[in-house]
Amino acid sequence: MPQKSFRLSAAQIKPVAIGFGSCFATDRITVDGAQVGYCYREDPSTATDSGWRFFAGDESDEYANNPANLVMYDVNTVANYDPTIATVLEAPCGSAFERNSSGLLVPAAASEA
Repeated sequence: MPQKSFRLSAAQIKPVAIGFGSCFATDRITVDGAQVGYCYREDPSTATDSGWRFFAGDESDEYANNPANLVMYDVNTVANYDPTIATVLEAPCGSAFERNSSGLLVPAAASEA
């Protein structure tokens, strides 16, 4: 597997959102530098998992389903890439947010079944 070239170095990671645990984020955020466009919080899968899942919002299903593109990070790491996520981190499991035209993360519209 090729080595990933992250947008931020370890030395650039500052305390932005400490103590939330781990999360999953796609390479569109950590490698490509895209803002979080969609995120949701599900029941945690491990004791240290926050349940947060972060996406740029333009990933295809094929891309998002490829384990090579989705990595577990500390929530603080993702908050360094996109500090605006700090506004939603206290939301309960079952919450979902999307970026609106003003650039704010707002509750995602319920999908039609």
